[in-house]
Amino acid sequence: MATSNADVEQLIFELSASLTPSQRSAFEVAARAVLAAIPECLLGPGRAYCALRDLQRLHYEYPPDDLRHEGARRQRRSKLIEAPPIGADDPRVGGRDRRQFQVG
Repeated sequence: MATSNADVEQLIFELSASLTPSQRSAFEVAARAVLAAIPECLLGPGRAYCALRDLQRLHYEYPPDDLRHEGARRQRRSKLIEAPPIGADDPRVGGRDRRQFQVG
């Protein structure tokens, strides 16, 4: 099943959307070269995607991982860590125990 030129262009456009402009142009040139190497009779949407997905990963630059550089035990600020425990200073805490011996 041969794919149309519009399908290929749409696939290249979608795979290059997450790339920066300089990465995008290099990816588009490389993508067209890879697709030109595949015989037209074998080129379908699935085969084109499989050929381009690994190429897209080669052109993508992952954002820096701050945790890797500062150690795995680095803690970010969190309300759960910094706030007092739930129930502290709450007048309803222990209400059942206080009413246990009430008369009336």
